[in-house]
Amino acid sequence: MSTDAALLAFDSLSARARASAGDNPLDRISLRDHVVEVEIGAFQIERGTTQRLSFDVVVEVKPPAEPLLDDVDRVLSYDTISRVIAAELASERLNLLETLAERIAARLLNEPQAERVFVRIQKLDRGPGALGVEIVRSASRAERLAPSQPQAAPRPVLVFLSNAAIASRWLARWIDELAEARTPVILCVGAPDSLPVRSAIPAVQRRIDLLAIEQNAWVLAGRDQRCVVVDSRTELDWGLLNGQISVWAPARLVLDSPERPAADADTLLAWFARKMGARELICIGTDVPEGLDIPAKSCAPDAPRLP
Repeated sequence: MSTDAALLAFDSLSARARASAGDNPLDRISLRDHVVEVEIGAFQIERGTTQRLSFDVVVEVKPPAEPLLDDVDRVLSYDTISRVIAAELASERLNLLETLAERIAARLLNEPQAERVFVRIQKLDRGPGALGVEIVRSASRAERLAPSQPQAAPRPVLVFLSNAAIASRWLARWIDELAEARTPVILCVGAPDSLPVRSAIPAVQRRIDLLAIEQNAWVLAGRDQRCVVVDSRTELDWGLLNGQISVWAPARLVLDSPERPAADADTLLAWFARKMGARELICIGTDVPEGLDIPAKSCAPDAPRLP
């Protein structure tokens, strides 16, 4: 690498954009040194805490087709860049800066004026220096790589089973009913009646609580092979589209959520119902939790049929 190339590799994004502009340079708008504190990262030490991210973004835009007339609605606003960053940070907790950079670039390239986007994101608190990624994406490349729109998953019925319901002699009959009705359904469970381990550290206890719920999900799956334990939104949506009776293992979605819901069953049910756009909740062996905004009903764990 030549000295000039080495210097350019660590130069500002604006300098990088100018150096690769070619014979017909485009106009540019930029956001520099935009620092946001957020939870992100794949390492365990990065969970349950926030760190500072620094964003530098340059967007190359088409020259205006008509006079601007000093009208902000005729340009790609600086505020658009910061709003895109905020929207992506709020959408879900991410492990990788690369994923965040790709999503920011893709959103900005949806703007009609945008032709090329430079995104640099750096972690400021993970070491003595700044650790980061930098990508360049163009509108033409985005069009070639644009995925087809997936089929939307139907709104599910959530069925919560208490521990007594998991052990009930009627469990197979309830699952028969759900299978015969061909209702898109997701089964949910709570923690076992007693937890073997308690911790004074809240973040550790939250993990223990979530893992206890997941253990119970596997107990349910062990009682009927039609129950399939899943932990990702992709698997949940696939199950709803393909008639699978899924049992939700909550740790992955909960830990990756920027909303940080509590790990008790009632809070998780209300949060999960909103996230999945559930149309109804059936509780077996327990009362309907508060805070729901969907129809809900309950029945005893010795009821031979679902309500």
